[in-house]
Amino acid sequence: MSPPTTTRPRSVAARVRLALAATLVAGGVLAGPTGAAHAAENPYERGPAPTVAILEASRGPFATASQGVSSLSVTGFGGGVIYYPTSTSEGTFGAIAISPGYTASWSSLSWLGPRIASHGFVVIGIETNSRYDQPDSRGRQLLAALDYLVQRSSVRGRIDGTRLAVAGHSMGGGGTLEAAVSRPSLQAAVPLAPWNLDKTWSGVQVPTLIIGGESDTVAPVSSHSEPFYSSIPASSEKAYLELNGASHFFPQSVNTPTARQMVAWLKRFVDNDTRYEQFLCPGPSGLSIEEYRNTCPSS
Repeated sequence: MSPPTTTRPRSVAARVRLALAATLVAGGVLAGPTGAAHAAENPYERGPAPTVAILEASRGPFATASQGVSSLSVTGFGGGVIYYPTSTSEGTFGAIAISPGYTASWSSLSWLGPRIASHGFVVIGIETNSRYDQPDSRGRQLLAALDYLVQRSSVRGRIDGTRLAVAGHSMGGGGTLEAAVSRPSLQAAVPLAPWNLDKTWSGVQVPTLIIGGESDTVAPVSSHSEPFYSSIPASSEKAYLELNGASHFFPQSVNTPTARQMVAWLKRFVDNDTRYEQFLCPGPSGLSIEEYRNTCPSS
């Protein structure tokens, strides 16, 4: 018969070490990279891990609210509507100003406001000073709207003023490029079916996603979106998405490929969230996509 096995009592120090290890494992500290640990590496990360379903849903993970901005209460632009996440439990948010196109009002793009805000951004959809403002004026108005958001708006406490972006449709898209050149500290720019007489944008340093429509006859991609994209230096992050069969007015109704790519771009460059790189490189494909080019950002 084998002698009975005797377990030597552990020292107090050993017991303390084991108890501490058990606590750390239970808390996820020793269990490898976790969402919390990853978020600690990037203080701007907001929301759950992204999926195609999340990006293509009509709303993202954040509940939102909105408020109107009277033209009488602002300078430099014509007022508009602010959309924002209702909770700041994860911290402050990046902000984006969006301009409508020639002769159009913000209502023509208003579906984008709550959709983008619901992914963790403060959005201001602007009314322009005049329906006929040219791109350079619209660019200045976009920047004025961002300044208002950060400095004077009632939601300024929800915004990180170092993480700002611009977007716009048609002449508003041309204005987006103008704003990007004027303020290189912007984190992202998204021109939609952009129109501008200036075809050379070698001064753009801001990460820029251009989305054009294959069947656009107002701002044909061959003379607008494509040369705009090509002229942005390769040293700047950039992408070009062309939608199959889309007209100039594709942003004026709910367009899932546009929203998906726009949100992914903003999350990657405004929030520095590398979880979204999977949607930028190799990028979107399918029947709705005519072409996609990009510089494929590296983490």
